[in-house]
Amino acid sequence: MTTPRATVSRTLLDRVSSWLKTSALHGVDLETLIKGFCERLAAAGLPLVRVHLSFSMLHPLYDALGFTWERGKGISVESFRKVLEGPDSERILRSPYFYLLSNNLDHLRRRLDPSAPAEFPIFEELYALGATDYFAFVQSFGDGSGQGMLGSWTTDQPGGFSDDIIEALLRIQNSLAVAAKMAVLDKLADNMLTTYLGGNAGKRVLSGQIRRGDGETIRAALVMADMRQSTLLAEREGRQAYIDTLNQFFDAIATPFNRNGGEILSFVGDGFLAVYPCGRHREPSQTATRTAMAAVRQATLRMAELNAARKGKSLPEIRYGIGLHIGNVMFGNVGLKDRLTFSAFGGAVNEVERLQGLTKKFNKPIVASQAFSTYCGGDWVTLGQERLRGMRQKVTILLPGEDMLKTDCPECIEGDRLDVQSEAERIILAYRQRRQTDSKDMLETLLQ
Repeated sequence: MTTPRATVSRTLLDRVSSWLKTSALHGVDLETLIKGFCERLAAAGLPLVRVHLSFSMLHPLYDALGFTWERGKGISVESFRKVLEGPDSERILRSPYFYLLSNNLDHLRRRLDPSAPAEFPIFEELYALGATDYFAFVQSFGDGSGQGMLGSWTTDQPGGFSDDIIEALLRIQNSLAVAAKMAVLDKLADNMLTTYLGGNAGKRVLSGQIRRGDGETIRAALVMADMRQSTLLAEREGRQAYIDTLNQFFDAIATPFNRNGGEILSFVGDGFLAVYPCGRHREPSQTATRTAMAAVRQATLRMAELNAARKGKSLPEIRYGIGLHIGNVMFGNVGLKDRLTFSAFGGAVNEVERLQGLTKKFNKPIVASQAFSTYCGGDWVTLGQERLRGMRQKVTILLPGEDMLKTDCPECIEGDRLDVQSEAERIILAYRQRRQTDSKDMLETLLQ
């Protein structure tokens, strides 16, 4: 007796395609888009047991993503990690996707037979699902830069995919690619604004606060940090070595201030300004200053770790100064009509900059205003009173006591983010590398 195959409703498939377009217009994120797409395909009657989709942008500001949907289990987001053996690994080279790219194919279909040797390693996993048919594809985003989508459809339907189901998958594939590309580019744009402007400023720009003068006054704990003797280091090390040193310095000292409510607003030369926005009452001011002080503890630990590593390489110690303050800050767009910057400015910003400068005078790496220390609480040592440039009255300058810089959590030194790549990106890079190797071998043969 022949088992009847599932049929496809064009009406329901069109509804899925319409949903993709609407979701793309509404700016739905990629995970929500893929999850909703897979569930709607299954609800429309397509006999899918597994769907895998991986995206390649090959852009340093895009967090690589891949998704696997299984019937009855929902969607899982692939967690990418640094591939220590490089992109040209055995799994990548034996992937159906690599086969597609290497042979300049758009699609690959294989009937799955558990009694036969697995042509690709992934088939062993599919056998365990009772899969009968596998259909993989490559979908370029059209710009020839290695950006696109790799994916596969798998069924456990007896007899595999029918022709009308394959036709349905081919039809829906383009709609998915368009919607996914829009979601990916939206995320990339958001990442770029966050990277270059900061999270808060990036959101403001995206929301339309782009006119000169747009902004508001906020209260915030302020952190200003700077590298010491940077001119001397630049002269000693040379341009590229100094740039590398500067990035190591920022990785060590600045990273803690860009988390837990803190935001680095700007890098200026070899220093930076970070803010912890808060309410105007005592409790939120205490929270902001204490969170900033916790970041200071992490920063000092990370700098000690960096300098220990530099000492092991016979490199000079990197010294630094950090100023801490709290006050009202004007936050918004300033500049030319056709060249704006989104930043913080005002009296409190000027004061924290001058406080940071006093770390040189007192030969201490960290100093704070009395306002900051009062809200933060804890053990502080008074260094003296100073008249900051531009201020009539003297201000009290304080140094955090030893207990303020102690931590019971050495592991709180957060590691740097690993460079990660999606499966699609690793496959494309491996394919490019293989083509370069083949071209080189061909050239050497011709020259012999």
